[in-house]
Amino acid sequence: MNLAAASPVSPSAAEAGGVRTLVVADVGGTFARLALADTVPGQTPRLGGYRTYACAEHPSLAAILADFVAGLERPVDEAVVAIAGLLDGDSLINSNLPWTVSVDATRQQSGLARLQLINDFEAVALAIPYLQADTLVPLNGDADPAPAFPALVLGAGTGLGAALRFADGERPVLASEVGHAALSAGTALELQVLARLLERWPHVDNERVLSGSGLMNLYPCLCALRGAVPQWTSTEALIAAARSGEDALAVETLQVFSAWLGSLAGDLVIAFGARSLYLAGGISTHVQDFLADGRFRERYLNKGVLSEVVRQVPVWRVEHGQLGVLGAAAWHAARSPAQH
Repeated sequence: MNLAAASPVSPSAAEAGGVRTLVVADVGGTFARLALADTVPGQTPRLGGYRTYACAEHPSLAAILADFVAGLERPVDEAVVAIAGLLDGDSLINSNLPWTVSVDATRQQSGLARLQLINDFEAVALAIPYLQADTLVPLNGDADPAPAFPALVLGAGTGLGAALRFADGERPVLASEVGHAALSAGTALELQVLARLLERWPHVDNERVLSGSGLMNLYPCLCALRGAVPQWTSTEALIAAARSGEDALAVETLQVFSAWLGSLAGDLVIAFGARSLYLAGGISTHVQDFLADGRFRERYLNKGVLSEVVRQVPVWRVEHGQLGVLGAAAWHAARSPAQH
């Protein structure tokens, strides 16, 4: 199924089949991806009308939702938003978004009657059963691409997220905030980098290095350790320089990043008892060549007495840009009975 080409069910079909229509969104620190979804419990959600917004170019999440709804051909008053962060009552705790988010204020200001916020990686994990084989690139193992549960989803974007997907149950996803757990070093070089970061922050979490924003912490540290002056001031420029091979330190940055991410991936597989691992997030696509060069897998497998156990857990890089919106629609379908 090509999800990007899927279109919502027609209004007449929706009325006949009890389809629920809503706005679904995947909001990260940099981009918000929105779509219109038609959902029926027990069926694959139908998505269409995709739009992408640069978060920093809009004053609030409410403004983005209101703009999207205003462009629809038919009125929709409900939305499920998969968003990076942790809900604390009405407020979202997140260090990467350009604005604060209140659930109630966002609902009122966007003109929606119903609004639900869920963790972005909970949504990604909910989308795992809908993945097609041609969207999966193997990084470890050559097993059948059918999901093996529990399935761990790990992704680096502006920040770092993870969630565990079970085969079934009333709560099929265990969301986490692993991006804010303490970063663990596994080589002498990583120890040197970590020591430098600890001079800046009393708590150095995983996403201080293993994320898009983290690359811009890792790169200056490596420059200082190598006695070089940093040339790149954005994640995009750094990755471009590494992919072209024009800057050896940019290349080393992505090599260190990929190996370090592999080490964390192996740790999480052990900690969660995962039977498969899916790498999602925009950064994994941008650094795909570095993830595939062997460093990621070497560190993924370097787990002492449990190395052989981890070796049996396949790792897939996911080439799919709409996982978050699909997962938000799946979340809604699982919780909302069809209306007849």
